[in-house]
Amino acid sequence: MKTEARFLLAVMLMLGVLVGTNRLFPPVVPDVVPDSLAGEEGDTTAAASGVADLPTLPGTAQQQPTTEETVDPIQAPPAEDFVTVEGPLYRYTFSTAGARLISGELLAFDALNRGGPVELVPDGSEGFLGQKLVVGSDTVDLSRAPYSVEPAGGLRLNENSGPQSLRFTYQPSDAFAFVVEYVFEPNQYTVAVSGRSMGVDRALLLTDLGAGLAFAEADSALEVPSMAYVYNHQANGIRSEILEKAEPEVVNGPLLWGAFRSKFFVVALLAGDDEEASPEDLLGGLLVQPSPLVDRVRVAAAQTIAGGDYSYRLYLGPQQYALLSSLGQDMQEVNPYGWRFFRPIVRPFVSLIMTVLNFLHDNLSLGYGWVLIVFGVAMRVVLFPLNHKAMRAQLRNMAVQPLVQEIQAKHKDNPEKLQKEMMKLYKEHGFNPLAGCLPMLLPWPVLIALFFVFQNTIELRGVPFLWLPDLSAKDPLYLLPIIMAASMFLIQWISLRSIEQTNPQMKMMMYIMPPMMLVIFLNLPSGLNLYYATANIATLPQQIWIAGERKKMRGQPPPKLSDD
Repeated sequence: MKTEARFLLAVMLMLGVLVGTNRLFPPVVPDVVPDSLAGEEGDTTAAASGVADLPTLPGTAQQQPTTEETVDPIQAPPAEDFVTVEGPLYRYTFSTAGARLISGELLAFDALNRGGPVELVPDGSEGFLGQKLVVGSDTVDLSRAPYSVEPAGGLRLNENSGPQSLRFTYQPSDAFAFVVEYVFEPNQYTVAVSGRSMGVDRALLLTDLGAGLAFAEADSALEVPSMAYVYNHQANGIRSEILEKAEPEVVNGPLLWGAFRSKFFVVALLAGDDEEASPEDLLGGLLVQPSPLVDRVRVAAAQTIAGGDYSYRLYLGPQQYALLSSLGQDMQEVNPYGWRFFRPIVRPFVSLIMTVLNFLHDNLSLGYGWVLIVFGVAMRVVLFPLNHKAMRAQLRNMAVQPLVQEIQAKHKDNPEKLQKEMMKLYKEHGFNPLAGCLPMLLPWPVLIALFFVFQNTIELRGVPFLWLPDLSAKDPLYLLPIIMAASMFLIQWISLRSIEQTNPQMKMMMYIMPPMMLVIFLNLPSGLNLYYATANIATLPQQIWIAGERKKMRGQPPPKLSDD
């Protein structure tokens, strides 16, 4: 069962117990890529890709080839040199064979599965940004073409540097040349890319996004479900495919962007050179092909070169909501919080929670572990008035129960009279079986939002606390889930002790629910368990007080609303 499904099950179980007990007990590849494809405009076209069939994507129907001829400009392996671009945030290594990015290191983030910074390019991969040019019936593979590079020594950017460019040129003859230029900012993860195909007025450019991102977390098994390729269709919105389940396909455009994501990082190719892409800049689609890497596919983005020029943006960096939002085109939804139907509800809570957590972290100079403890206690303090109101409603319901049973027995054969007497009881004593539920339900959106915060939020990645190496990963000693389950049992035990008569089912739930929650929460992020355990422990004094109030009400007549 997926982590999200297990968490949803836990939430449903807890809510079921909460509401139920309040009602019942008031106190408490296909191998060959398709060679024809209907585009957005109804075109059915075909083309060549490398040495395999490649469909012509929408907007390039006039380039439909008539043969499967592939032109390889490189007859022998070219001499390969490497150039490095290093700034405060990144270190990129490019190869002159194909102008490919063969290493992308993010210097601000440590790889938790090995030493050194996070590496975006997976081992065994051919890298990112290799290109193919489809011209008429020919496909020119430029991914190993011998480019010249300027400046030959690479780039070094510092905090005060302005944008600097790295220019690759492949010119096998006077009749043809292909140029690609990368422009880097020292303090940005976005790279502006532009180029020109000289000697060709119109062609289809395929830019390789590689075969996904490298693993960077301590437990790769927990990272696998996050590995996906994602795209934003101009009309149909954002779609994603998990890599271990992905099959070769052709994704028809027009697309605003295509991307690979991992749990915390993303590599994306965005149409146009600014936030608002013009129609002619949109990507024609994606070509998804088999990969020699296990449980992966290779993805190439297609765009039409009109007039010989092309441009796009690259983002190679963390999944920070503010950074992705600044790119436009809904890039912040590359790894959305929660299930589609739930996002409008979860997103405001996530934004609010992260604002509070970052405020406490930055202004009180507290580590995120202590921030979560403070946050858990503060939530109980803030909700105390509501919980107090819920407690009074529960006590009133408990005291009114004998009257409810008397009315139900007396008028069991007269539904109309029964309803009339129950309404009278409600007016006099404020009896409402669900009166105590709403205040107790308010913490649940926070708990659910925190679950997604710890699944996706880069700020909490790799943050240690006490014996916990990473608040976004499970507790390696499983102590927090045990404390959480024990505190849940203790809360229920205190509550049942204050009830004069208890149902056997209630006692059974007290012994069943905590172990079930323990199993469900074992592999959930330790930060989530820390918050939940803290909130439970902070609830104990209030629960003891409520239990005392219940005992005081034993044998007393039910209070009326006028008594409050």
